[in-house]
Amino acid sequence: MIIVNTKKYEIPENIHNKKLSEYIREDLGLTGTKIGCDIGVCGSCTVLVNGEARRSCKLVLSDVEGCEIITIEGISPQDGSLHPLQQAFMDAGAIQCGFCTPGMVLSALALLLKNHRPSRAEIRQALKGNLCRCTGYQQIVDAVETAAKTMYPNQ
Repeated sequence: MIIVNTKKYEIPENIHNKKLSEYIREDLGLTGTKIGCDIGVCGSCTVLVNGEARRSCKLVLSDVEGCEIITIEGISPQDGSLHPLQQAFMDAGAIQCGFCTPGMVLSALALLLKNHRPSRAEIRQALKGNLCRCTGYQQIVDAVETAAKTMYPNQ
């Protein structure tokens, strides 16, 4: 059993060796998790596993048995509005084609859950495994800084 975006799923024995990225996209229909390089280098498949940023293309379902997984679809509030990180990425112009954005947002969220006021160097460090070919990273770092202030205004 795994939990994806607060919903429980029983994993049939015959697919325990299926990549988590493929399961999320193909079986659950959650296509926000992208498959880029498929070898854990680009970061586009990043999801949160028990609050940690992980490359879903490097994990098989048996690796995440009993874990809680959050995809980009799982971070938005119930009212359908954007999560503060998503809004900050839009406001800062930190997205272009959008392919890397879900992975960037989830890596940033993992950071902000642990460090409510990261320095720009800490943000860059947290995002170093997420590649973007369209934007400059400056806007992405700006977006994470802005989101931190929105998410944790009294810190």
